[in-house]
Amino acid sequence: MTTKPRLTRRFFLIRTAAAGAAVSLPALTSSPAHASSSDTAAARLAAKIRRLRKPDSRALTGERSLNGWEMEKVADDRGSVYTRPVVGTPLAGVQMRMGDVETILVHLVRRFHYEVEELRAGDVTGWRAPTGERKPTAESNLASGTAVLIRPDHYPVGARGNFFALQQIVIRDILAELDGVVRWGGDDRRPNEALFSIDVPPDDSRLALIASRLRGWQDVAGRGAGGHVDVMAHGRRSAAKIVEKRQRSA
Repeated sequence: MTTKPRLTRRFFLIRTAAAGAAVSLPALTSSPAHASSSDTAAARLAAKIRRLRKPDSRALTGERSLNGWEMEKVADDRGSVYTRPVVGTPLAGVQMRMGDVETILVHLVRRFHYEVEELRAGDVTGWRAPTGERKPTAESNLASGTAVLIRPDHYPVGARGNFFALQQIVIRDILAELDGVVRWGGDDRRPNEALFSIDVPPDDSRLALIASRLRGWQDVAGRGAGGHVDVMAHGRRSAAKIVEKRQRSA
């Protein structure tokens, strides 16, 4: 059963505050006599929205995963990590960081399901509790909700060559389509071919750009995960090789 995120109250407050701002601010600012009071009200409202959007401090660790995102102690409870649906797959849901990270990782998992290997319920895991390791490893990205493990029992840590050649071509195409903002654990010195992680810090502008592009594809027939993709097309293969070279050398 999919765990529904307990965000109803928070989303209600944010939307109510935002709606109130949209209705009240024009009226407040229409007269110079109210300019000062309206600025103060707007500042207070903005601060309230920021507070509502911030994860509860009880969910935070104060520690960063390898990719620079803050690790969280819990999922589905006060933080930024919640169980999210992966439409078109048998997965009940995957715990991951909401927002742009979610958009990107869900797209990756869906393409994997359609083009690499059909997934079954339980084949993908996301967030897991921080282990307290002194030096973060690539797997620490799971604790910040910015990574997923796909069929980890089939692709053991330390082993290479778990995928057929054509499957690897598709994986490379997915990474190139995401402009390298996701890293495949198969390229690490200690390989983990089940691991796919966000490979940019929270303030990297590419994350929002890629996520926006993916959301736009949802309204275009034949685009996005599940659409026809010629992974052998010259342009796509060239882009995939560039991203592969960059990530292998990192």
